[in-house]
Amino acid sequence: MGNVCPKQYLQLQGKTILQHTLERFNLSIIAGIVVCIADHDKYWDKLNLPMPIIRAGGGKERCHSVLNGLQVLQQHAKPNDWVLVHDAARPCVRQTDIEILIAKLANHPVGGLLALPVRDTMKRSNFATEIVETVEREGLWHALTPQMFRLELLFNALQTVLNNNDLVTDEAQAVEKQGLKPLLVAGHADNIKITHPQDLTLAELYLREQQCK
Repeated sequence: MGNVCPKQYLQLQGKTILQHTLERFNLSIIAGIVVCIADHDKYWDKLNLPMPIIRAGGGKERCHSVLNGLQVLQQHAKPNDWVLVHDAARPCVRQTDIEILIAKLANHPVGGLLALPVRDTMKRSNFATEIVETVEREGLWHALTPQMFRLELLFNALQTVLNNNDLVTDEAQAVEKQGLKPLLVAGHADNIKITHPQDLTLAELYLREQQCK
């Protein structure tokens, strides 16, 4: 983002990105929220949050942070309880999408995630950024969050991956590596992850549009 302040604490409509994100999960069906925070974080304690939050330590990679969060959660939840993992930098996720995800996975044997079918033509490049092939987009999805799995299943999947000195980019990949098949649940395209400065403008637009509906 080119900013000294971590992106989750940048301002968006008068609140931090993280505050917007946490408020999306302030739902009666959700029993509690864990946030993974780096030990040297100097912004977290200044937030004014409308709900109680359990704090866990951050990690070097996403998978390490999530595993830390699950370890803390083991003190508050049962092994078979559902856990939703969400990116702090996705403040525009719709509460209706969260509720649909929970409803569709309630009786699923594995779990799953919000995702978006790929609509654009997909190209694979080499290291010189030259096209080497056009990838068939049929059956391809953009992985979003939240991703929802049972506590014990996800903890064991991530622990196994890390014990094998492997890294995964999301929770579903760790579960896939155990031979399981997570379910894809279609979400909305406005569930963007804020990564670049221009994403802040887009997120503000999406939030305004959602508030008008």
